[in-house]
Amino acid sequence: MLTIKKNGNKAWVTFTFSPTNVVENVAILGEWNQWKEEPMKKKKNGDYYITKVLTSGNSFQFGYKVNGNDWVREEQCASVPSPFTSQNSLLTL
Repeated sequence: MLTIKKNGNKAWVTFTFSPTNVVENVAILGEWNQWKEEPMKKKKNGDYYITKVLTSGNSFQFGYKVNGNDWVREEQCASVPSPFTSQNSLLTL
């Protein structure tokens, strides 16, 4: 799930991943930081979240890396093919 709040040329985007199974950890990777893994924080209800400040008017590919292995895309976003025969999420601000 995504929550987006825009102010001028900046957008505060909160990414929330709600696992359906037991999960040890979740990281987000995206074009905004050259695909560097960023660990997401775990809420008491089991959801994982992170807030990023991104530039409005841009599009960014990203995905969630679950348990250090599984690549999961955000269902709320459009998907685009990745070079690794999977799908990336496309966030358009």
